[in-house]
Amino acid sequence: MAGMAQDEGSSSVTSSPLQFFSLMSLSPSLGSPYPWLRELKSEERGLYLIHLLLSCANHVASGSLENANIALEQISHLASPDGDTMQRIASYFTEALADRILKAWPGLHKALNSTRISSLSDRIIVRKLFFELCPFLKVSYLITNQAIIEAMEGEKMVHIIDLNAVEPAQWIALLQVLSARREGPPHLRITGIHEQKEVLEQTALRLTEEAEKLDIPFQFNPVVSKLENLDVESLRVKTGEALAISSVLQLHSLLASDDEILRKKSPTAYKNLNSVHLQRVLQMNQGSVGELLDKDLTNGYSPSPDSASSSPLSGTGSAKIESFLTALWGLSPKVMVVTEQESNHNGSTLMERHLEALYYYASLFDCLESTLSRASMERMKVEKMHFGEEIKNIIACEGSERKERHEKLDKWIQRLDFAGFGRVPLSYYALLQAKRLLQTYGCDGYKIKEENGCLVICWQDRALFAVSAWKCSRYD
Repeated sequence: MAGMAQDEGSSSVTSSPLQFFSLMSLSPSLGSPYPWLRELKSEERGLYLIHLLLSCANHVASGSLENANIALEQISHLASPDGDTMQRIASYFTEALADRILKAWPGLHKALNSTRISSLSDRIIVRKLFFELCPFLKVSYLITNQAIIEAMEGEKMVHIIDLNAVEPAQWIALLQVLSARREGPPHLRITGIHEQKEVLEQTALRLTEEAEKLDIPFQFNPVVSKLENLDVESLRVKTGEALAISSVLQLHSLLASDDEILRKKSPTAYKNLNSVHLQRVLQMNQGSVGELLDKDLTNGYSPSPDSASSSPLSGTGSAKIESFLTALWGLSPKVMVVTEQESNHNGSTLMERHLEALYYYASLFDCLESTLSRASMERMKVEKMHFGEEIKNIIACEGSERKERHEKLDKWIQRLDFAGFGRVPLSYYALLQAKRLLQTYGCDGYKIKEENGCLVICWQDRALFAVSAWKCSRYD
């Protein structure tokens, strides 16, 4: 059998040990064909990993822990954090599923994680790595700045509220553009929000130095707070200021309300991952992991564009996000620019989130696959400490502990409309600048497109981040 897996000349599905795998159920009675697993070709291994991950998630969701354990053991023989793209994805989804199981035994879970260190400083460092290695945040900052510049034309007093003031590079670029304004730079005040005082101090220092160098009147107002605990009064918005708000990957965390309404429901999807489905998938050619997932999953499950729409809250989400957006509207911003992940990881069932996350993170892993070598430590840090932690939060956590509640643009449009904001179409010049920036990466995979006045940043044809601009309707 092992020799059959290595026969490169055979294209028949029946020549692969996967035919046997597809005909067996993941049950203790049949055991696991471990000696063959390492003999699989890359394509076969990737397809079988998808099969195992979906089976395992289904067993975890239904409480069939014995079968989940068998699947986890089989995956462990195939997955690897330093293997190919599918092996790396599988290793982090497996860790997330195992973590979810362990949460049923809080004492055991705490004991196994007692020495695990994931400080806020580490998360900031790895976010900066993500900023440098992938263009998504750079493009978001560029589009945000352009929207602010256009909205603030002719304004002499400008106040910007940054809901996560962790990256001074965004505002340094804005200062440089404002310094060249024909009518001269405005008096600029930036209010930065972050839970770590040291981060705000470093941001303030960098921006103050740049403003002095460019001779721009400037003030920085630090607000040490988590976003969920923010007191809007601390933002110190003054009469006569033209206000802009920048939110980059922040608002989704507010969907985790303390009085959690979205409860786990008994999953119904993927109860029968049968041999017929897997055999059909095996007849397809493998491209990128994202394409492989498209071929595999869309035949049995079509990711809902709005899986969370079944929420009893009729499309707006938790009371926390509603009150927060209403408070921001009350500040009368001339423009608010929002960047969010373009995927729905806030479904009420584990299987919904698992499948959506597989699609989404396959594309992000593909991005890094095209950019960095497999031996790159920077790449491994981003995948483990950034993507891996997000995956774990989406899969393993529930209630207020689950912060990574990404939702798609149409949901955010509903919420912001409901809060009283009016949409501001992003300009063609912003789109042009973003395209030029993506071209500097020398990779055809990065794309950007316009959708209903918003800009969507893609890898290949997969939308990953969406940027939209809004204004207080009082400005109409």
